[in-house]
Amino acid sequence: MSDTESVTPITLQATPTILLAEDDPVTRMLMTRFLKNAGYEVDAVANGSEALDKMTSRYYPMLVTDWEMPQMDGIALCKAVRNMQLDGYVYALLLTARDAKEHIIAGLEAGADDYLVKPVHEAELIARLNAGRRILALEHSLRVANQRNRILSITDALTGAYNRRYLMEQLPREFERCRRYGYPLSVLMCDLDHFKQVNDQRSHAAGDDVLQQFASRAQKFIRGNSDWIARYGGEEFLIVLPETGYDESLIVAEKLRQLIASTPFPTRAGDVSVTASFGVASTGLQGPDLALHVETLIRAADESLYKAKMAGRNCFTGQELGAPLPRAAHG
Repeated sequence: MSDTESVTPITLQATPTILLAEDDPVTRMLMTRFLKNAGYEVDAVANGSEALDKMTSRYYPMLVTDWEMPQMDGIALCKAVRNMQLDGYVYALLLTARDAKEHIIAGLEAGADDYLVKPVHEAELIARLNAGRRILALEHSLRVANQRNRILSITDALTGAYNRRYLMEQLPREFERCRRYGYPLSVLMCDLDHFKQVNDQRSHAAGDDVLQQFASRAQKFIRGNSDWIARYGGEEFLIVLPETGYDESLIVAEKLRQLIASTPFPTRAGDVSVTASFGVASTGLQGPDLALHVETLIRAADESLYKAKMAGRNCFTGQELGAPLPRAAHG
């Protein structure tokens, strides 16, 4: 499943890596030593600017930073980290010799999660970091749950393809992207031929097996990094082919048609031979012109699919919108 808004898999290390920002070399060495003795991986830097550079190239779940440092102090660093788009939450622990209430409040308002007054007691630091790990674990669980809900909300439960809701949200975005950058866009409307007979003669469970395997075969065939498939309804699917012109999309339709027709589908009621009809619609090679709308592209694919079915099924027809003359092809 490819998705321009795809959710990156979330992982949380059993022992999070700590980014330590401390300008005093002796303190930095001692803290690095006992953090490593406590089982943590540690990257240590001498100031906030170096820490921020590290953060831009790698996700650190835990940040331990001194308040007073050259170039960028701990307060500025905490504020900068909170404004970054990162792969997960960063638990920030601020270290300082300042212990007045207004200093504690300033540190927490800057984005620190906790505050520890120097000189640092090793056992207290480890205890506070353990509390931070519990916070990270809870945040991680919430992100995983949200990710799972997001996937469920855009996925067809039976086939694993995208659902129609996702199609109607994402296809206009893809359409506008292709218009902006001058790339062609093609869609294939696919319909399994005589599918009602499969349900009637082999059972609805067998029909479900066919639908699942059709989506799986199509997904494995198309380009995983750009193309995607959505269940349009019933036994109809829409395959979206960004940066694919009309001639190329006809080749894809024919190869898919052969792929479906050549190998029976194993089901709970035995092997079932299935064919599919395809309707192809493409923009011009320079992308959608200003007069073309995404609804027109879908309608053109649907019309082409209807012509393929009227032509006897197990074939494809297509049209290129914006071409000087409409073209059609049959498998």
